[in-house]
Amino acid sequence: MRKYLLSALFLCTAIVAIQAQVNVRAQDNTGDRDSQALKVKSEIINPSDLINDGGIRLEVTGGVEPYTYKWSNQETSLTSNKASKLTEGIDYTVIITDAGQNTVTKSYRIPAESITENFNGAFTPIVDNMGAILFWDPFTAIGVYDPIVYADEKNVSIPGWENGIEDKFILKSWNIAEGSHVAKGDVIAVISSEKRGDIEVKSTTSGELKHLVKDGESIFDYTNTEDLIETGAHYFARLQYDEPVILTHPNGDPQSHNIPFIVVWLVVGAAFFTVRMGFINFRGFRHALDLAKGKYDDPDAPGSITHFQALSTAVSATVGLGNIAGVAVAISLGGAGATFWMVLAGFLGMSSKFVECTLGVKYRFISKEGKIFGGPMNYLRYGLEKRDLAGLGKFLAGFFAVLGVGASFGGGNMFQANQSFEILSGQFPALVGNGFWFGLIVSVLVGVVIIGGISSIAKVTGKVVPFMAAVYVLGALVVIGINIENIGPAFTAIFEGAFNPTALKGGVIGVLIVGFQRAAFSNEAGVGSAAIAHSAAKTNHPPSEGFVALLEPFIDTVVVCTLTALVLIFTGMHEVEGIGGVQLTSEAFASVISWFPYVLSVAVFLFAFSTMISWSYYGMRAWTYLFGRSNKSEFIYKMLFLVFVVVGASISLGAVLVFSDMMILAMSFPNIIGMYILSGEVREDLREYFKKLKAGELFKKQKIVS
Repeated sequence: MRKYLLSALFLCTAIVAIQAQVNVRAQDNTGDRDSQALKVKSEIINPSDLINDGGIRLEVTGGVEPYTYKWSNQETSLTSNKASKLTEGIDYTVIITDAGQNTVTKSYRIPAESITENFNGAFTPIVDNMGAILFWDPFTAIGVYDPIVYADEKNVSIPGWENGIEDKFILKSWNIAEGSHVAKGDVIAVISSEKRGDIEVKSTTSGELKHLVKDGESIFDYTNTEDLIETGAHYFARLQYDEPVILTHPNGDPQSHNIPFIVVWLVVGAAFFTVRMGFINFRGFRHALDLAKGKYDDPDAPGSITHFQALSTAVSATVGLGNIAGVAVAISLGGAGATFWMVLAGFLGMSSKFVECTLGVKYRFISKEGKIFGGPMNYLRYGLEKRDLAGLGKFLAGFFAVLGVGASFGGGNMFQANQSFEILSGQFPALVGNGFWFGLIVSVLVGVVIIGGISSIAKVTGKVVPFMAAVYVLGALVVIGINIENIGPAFTAIFEGAFNPTALKGGVIGVLIVGFQRAAFSNEAGVGSAAIAHSAAKTNHPPSEGFVALLEPFIDTVVVCTLTALVLIFTGMHEVEGIGGVQLTSEAFASVISWFPYVLSVAVFLFAFSTMISWSYYGMRAWTYLFGRSNKSEFIYKMLFLVFVVVGASISLGAVLVFSDMMILAMSFPNIIGMYILSGEVREDLREYFKKLKAGELFKKQKIVS
């Protein structure tokens, strides 16, 4: 079964790679019987060996101007005759229409020339197909949910307002009464600016006018902290559209807020395990802290690392770019309200971690040499075999292992090396152009750690994780403390944004999905990766490690992600448009602590480094499941892993990195299926564990009385 899975994976990759080499010349074909009145000349642009920097420029003659250009690339405007930042090696189409409604359809391909461009072009269709599965919307498919984003109303903003502006604006007078119908171009009000004087505000659309501010009242005052925190404080009027308007991308495609299947899969699973385990995420929290502190550490128990070291190893693999860049993406897309749903998803994810890590310890295998082999591969195969589902168990275990190896090389390695280099080189210009040497140095550092095995990894993560978490949390608390007067408006923005968001944020469903998605991607609850690390813990009781594991989503999402969100909201950066990711988080910190972006860059590197060494262990266990449990097999994997560190830092592989990152999410499919089937025995094990705990039958360290 394992050989067939590997053969199928490699065969599919080879076929797509071969297809990517075919027909690399630019296409200029008419897609239908178009009017001969329009003639199109094209210029194909590939300025460098870098990926995703291609371009297509068109020159149209004939017909009646103006022309519109409907590009398949959503980020290209309908009025633009040039598309840029295109991927080399894939097809793009454009429908050109003149004022007389004559049309012509053209198809083009930018030739992929360099190795990286060919790889990126080959993997882009794979990523698209994989995304079609992971992000498929089941509710839209059955017709119970309309994903199209409609706007019922338009907020009217202070002209020229932008985040960080130092000015005061007062509504001097209304020109049109509330409830009146206005046409596009009508002067609706006069605003008084402290720096710009009186400003006439014209309506940008037609509709019914609603006043949000009275004559003589302040609209926005940069010295008022409530105005800095409040979402949309710069809006002073609202126009109710005559009919709902569909919001569109620059190319005219409707915007949509889908409910991705992978998010539904993870969140529904987490909710099921929360109920199935009797809300273990809440009632087991205190005992989990006692275990992590070492109160129940039995030195004679089987295993190789302590509860705390297992926790540190697993946390190091999840706390990272998702907590810094991912949260900023969530806030920029879903607004402050996404924070609420992130926290809720974090609490639910604690139950998933409990179940998978309990199973990881229960079905682990310890060799004569003391090496521990555990994780989803074991409980999927042998746990399901106990239930007369041996065939299904072998398939799910093999499928999980293949995904685990791919995820470790990509999302757990190359992606981390690539992004940490990008972030550090942005703050330290001397690194620019030296990705290979950066990757080589990092690979040496990673190699020193991973050659020593899980004990070495656990020792490093046990020190690095608390340090980097403390630095980041301390910085966040300083920013929040300096802006503590904003606490009221901040939490108001979070709760109002969670339950009463604007249509531009996708409504409640849109904000909820953004929050759940970021939380699920960050803490990996249900993915099964953490069960591999926790299976090495010293314990005689599998549920004890489940308790320790449930702290991970709490630390990762409820604490770290929430602190990042609060930094963005407390500093007013959640209102910034046009930037996102780590840059937005960095600017939020810099607005209070000018030098903190340098510290943040180092923290990001430590996050990435610890993620790499933890994922090396995850991938190695998946590798040995597929290729045998031997020192030679482990050594081959470790060498390959170190090579990919250099590759990831040296070149940008675009779709390759996205594909390998997606494999982490795909691991949740076989894992959660097995967890559903085995959840009954986990519940029984939990009941037995609680009986022993209450009866005082568990090993507990005795207090030393001096």
